[in-house]
Amino acid sequence: MSSANLTREETAARAAAITVKTIRVELDLTNARDHEDLGFPTTTTLEFDAQESETWLDFIGQSVESVTVNGIDRAVVWDGARIALTDLAEHNVVSIAAVGSYSRTGEGLHRFLDPADGQTYLYTQYEPADSRRVMACFEQPDMKARTTFVVAAPSSWQVLSNQSVVSMADDGAEKRVEFAPTLPLSSYITAVAAGPYHRVDSEWTRADLVVPLGVLCRESLAKNLDPDEILEITKQGLDFYADHFDFPYPWGKYDQIFVPEYNLGAMENPGLVTFTENYVFRGAATQAQREARANTILHEMAHMWFGDLVTMKWWDDLWLKESFADYMGSHASVAATRFTHEWVTFANSRKAWAYTQDQLPTTHPIVADIPDLEAAKLNFDGITYAKGAAVLKQLVAFVGEEQFFEGARRYFAAHAFANTTLDDLLVELEAASGKDVRAWSHAWLETTGMSTLSLETDSEGTWITQTDPRPHTLRVGIYRKDPSGVLRLLEKIPVDITDVRTPVKLPEADLVLVNDDDLTFAKVRLDPKSLHSAKQSLSTIEDDMPRGLIWSALWNAVRDGVLPVDTYLEVVRHHAQAETNVGVVGVVLRHALYAVCNFTRDPHTAKRQWLETTRKGANEVEGDCQLVWVRAFAAAAEFSDVQAPLIRELLDGTSALPRIELDTDVRGRFVVALAATGYLSEEEIHAERQRDNTASGQANEVLALSARPIEEVRLQAWNSAWTATTLSNELLSSTIAGFTAGARRDLTARMDSEYFKNIREVWRTRSIEMARRIVRDLYPAMETTELADRWLAENQDAPGALRRIVIEQTDNLARDLRVRAQG
Repeated sequence: MSSANLTREETAARAAAITVKTIRVELDLTNARDHEDLGFPTTTTLEFDAQESETWLDFIGQSVESVTVNGIDRAVVWDGARIALTDLAEHNVVSIAAVGSYSRTGEGLHRFLDPADGQTYLYTQYEPADSRRVMACFEQPDMKARTTFVVAAPSSWQVLSNQSVVSMADDGAEKRVEFAPTLPLSSYITAVAAGPYHRVDSEWTRADLVVPLGVLCRESLAKNLDPDEILEITKQGLDFYADHFDFPYPWGKYDQIFVPEYNLGAMENPGLVTFTENYVFRGAATQAQREARANTILHEMAHMWFGDLVTMKWWDDLWLKESFADYMGSHASVAATRFTHEWVTFANSRKAWAYTQDQLPTTHPIVADIPDLEAAKLNFDGITYAKGAAVLKQLVAFVGEEQFFEGARRYFAAHAFANTTLDDLLVELEAASGKDVRAWSHAWLETTGMSTLSLETDSEGTWITQTDPRPHTLRVGIYRKDPSGVLRLLEKIPVDITDVRTPVKLPEADLVLVNDDDLTFAKVRLDPKSLHSAKQSLSTIEDDMPRGLIWSALWNAVRDGVLPVDTYLEVVRHHAQAETNVGVVGVVLRHALYAVCNFTRDPHTAKRQWLETTRKGANEVEGDCQLVWVRAFAAAAEFSDVQAPLIRELLDGTSALPRIELDTDVRGRFVVALAATGYLSEEEIHAERQRDNTASGQANEVLALSARPIEEVRLQAWNSAWTATTLSNELLSSTIAGFTAGARRDLTARMDSEYFKNIREVWRTRSIEMARRIVRDLYPAMETTELADRWLAENQDAPGALRRIVIEQTDNLARDLRVRAQG
């Protein structure tokens, strides 16, 4: 195992032996506008107590220039990841001078050159273990310290960190900025950003507390930034958390910065939250997109308490921050903002991710077993986030909302600025609720899998049955058709179940929806009568939530092979155009395209039919949902060239879609569709880039060029993905997307065996973020799992995280093949 892959056991031993006091990090970023290979000087001074004479610091970079321990120069003993420290005293001051590497992978200190105006932008991203790419540190969450950043940068730049500036020296060309020391923080949530960022200021006040607010993005995106809405959500969130957590916001300022080529949706660095630029909308944005941005703002804000104030000791308890933040993002959206339908979106989008993840052979408990950092990286998944949030929603139903928040308040008060485990939280929840939360935890947090809930009727009566029994607090919705055929809610019946079979007394109904209101985490099967009613009248149900839950039940049924794919697609064609919740319709259309491409026995015909369905929707649907249908039309056009003449007319301006402006986002999607079907030349693709000379335009150009249905072009994209180490994270993803565009197996199948020959080497030589993209996204859509099964059998000694990706992708392929075979 590489020394960069820290284990739980060795970091626990280090935390027991070392007590960190303060850290001072000095970064020289004055050369950042020059060639990125120069690297940046970084000096870290750490003050700590030691109970043992030896330990190590973590650092990954270009070089370590010097090591000083208690004023004495020591020989540099560095293996590329760990700096050995020996002859330590009880109290130590250690200084490490080194040179770090600017990143193009979104890990460490990322450097981006804006093609729109030639400006350079920097930002850091560390979770779970990349602060060591910027500073020498103890790279583990349970060694918190007060950290001071000092940054040298060009005078014209914004320079930011977790805290506010306390001093600045500026000679007109360069400036040296020192920030106030942080409160005790884990290294992975410290942060720095620098560059000519555009900034909008505001403030939030509560009694005597005044919190400066900032919203930042690249200068070339300033015209697309809508700071008023972002700040409105921010203030609503701070009001909500102040009211419910009873712990004043502790981190001073609250900057939110939207950064390019970001690997995540956002990161909760206290005082300097980073977001993907995808939340700066370059074209028309649906209500669902704005809702997703609000949810992410509130998710990251929840981390100021769940994760930053109180932090898990090790990544086993990652859920202590991510599950709670995912839950709070939706809860606060509904309670404090205009996005009152957020739980509907959660039920259809986030939970679909969780259902998929929890059915893989690599599923794990929410409280996971994380032996090392590679495993930690892969556990930022649908279990930790979405299943955890869904289970917390069930906990709130079980203990009561006020008791839940009282438990949180006790937890923050007892463990502020410290590290915790599962038991620390359970103590406070039990004290607040008086309920057996430990039994609940065992059933929900410490086990894997999910229940499938069904309604059954036999000679003895009506029953709710469940597989994999767990305790559920839920509601059963009773719906009847009125004389016009509209399904209307009659009542919701509360039910608690724990056994495999639970008797229920229900009135006569046309449709019975188990788990109405989506209070628990379980798949739901519709009984035959309810399924018949859903086929006929799904879109007549007035409330978004039950419609969304029925769509979810239908999708799970088709994925499990218990509902024919043709039936599912017929329901989509009959009801999706009438779906008014833009978040739900977006999920339904994505699922339908996946079913068309992966589940149908005659995908060629199915793709043509689906293209026509989406074309009709793009023309006929009105309001916010129309844009979703237009995007679905563009996605479907990647797999069939039937509408290529119309799309060329749309790009040329000789035809138009009603009520829709062909902005850069939509235009880019149609460009890729034409390129993938062979209707756009290399010269025309370059010309489209000239229309959109931005980072997004550059990524779209790479995708479109790689997507052309020419064997040599696809081979070039393949080779580039595996060997072009200078590609940024964003351009790597574009290259891979181009290679796989249109599911052209006639152009890509010959590379299947090469994939399995290459993956161990790419895992060994590339960063985990880049290797993961390659291994996951280039996994071939084969007709059998034979090659994958053989690789897994012959590579038992491969890194566990690599094997996990291959196992998961193989299981996804096997499911596709099973469902396709069943028709």
